[in-house]
Amino acid sequence: MVEPGRRPTIADIAREVGVTKGAVSFALNGRPGVSADTRARILAAAERLGWRPSTVARSLSNLRSGSVGLVVTRPRSLLGVEPFYMRLIAGLERALHADGRSLLLAVTDHPGDAAEIYRAWWSERRVDGLVLTDLRTDDPRLAAVTDLGIPTVALGAPGPLPGLSTVTGDDGPTLRAALDHLAGLGHHRIARVSGPAGFAHAARRHAEFAAAHRTLFGTDPRQAHTRYVADQVLAATRELLDDPEPPTAVVYDSDLMAVTVVGSAAELGVRVPADLAVLAWDDSPLCELVRPRVSAFAHDVDADGATAVSLLIEQLRTGTPGHAELSPRTLTVRGSTAG
Repeated sequence: MVEPGRRPTIADIAREVGVTKGAVSFALNGRPGVSADTRARILAAAERLGWRPSTVARSLSNLRSGSVGLVVTRPRSLLGVEPFYMRLIAGLERALHADGRSLLLAVTDHPGDAAEIYRAWWSERRVDGLVLTDLRTDDPRLAAVTDLGIPTVALGAPGPLPGLSTVTGDDGPTLRAALDHLAGLGHHRIARVSGPAGFAHAARRHAEFAAAHRTLFGTDPRQAHTRYVADQVLAATRELLDDPEPPTAVVYDSDLMAVTVVGSAAELGVRVPADLAVLAWDDSPLCELVRPRVSAFAHDVDADGATAVSLLIEQLRTGTPGHAELSPRTLTVRGSTAG
């Protein structure tokens, strides 16, 4: 038996079974060289003693860390209130755990800092690959992972990226569905409030929303870019409402933005939806907590995280990047638009 407080080793298993350490190594690693009976006795002893493989030894032997890295390039304060990232991390972790891997997480406001974190992780052999989110229009992380040769999957990429696995989506149909829903309720002045213009997805949606609005109404819509911070979201909304012809409906780029506006409707001097219809790009339990409840586009963030992990693991095994689509969005109509 092993003394209390000490981790069992293959030497302990060898003594327990009465075989050599080499035989134990063969059995534990599934290699030939021991009989079926001896292998069974060794595995039973390992279980009995509570032996577990050393991740350090394993990484040294196969040059793998068993971890995948994610650097969230958003303010740390946002993670405490933003449901999207909690759901995404849950989906990533669940898929990684099923493959015997773990998630290494860091948070920084700046993509340039993220690139430095990648270099440190890669040089220290702390990750086998990376998940990229929130791509920027001019993103230093893409050059960093390409130069370093790190297997990487870009979640929410605008399209194929050389050497990277990608999970992409077409925002056009969802934006058209948002406009069709609001126009069907009689709205003709429909605005949009999105995240910072530097985000690739914000820039892409800006262009697609404008094109869809011109097709439907023949005019360019009012659109505002702001940070995902309550006071700035409210300031952007006030500016829209101060227009001589203010919008009667606004599409917000996140559930948190939309909930903030509905919760502050009295402060803004509007009634939702009588004066202002509010529609969120993302759905979450937050949308059910305010009154009226917020209409939103639901999509399976957990599944998107699992898809990203699946592509990355396949790239680690084959060396070939893959591609998949984001889960579709479905409109859930609630009181903030339908009244």
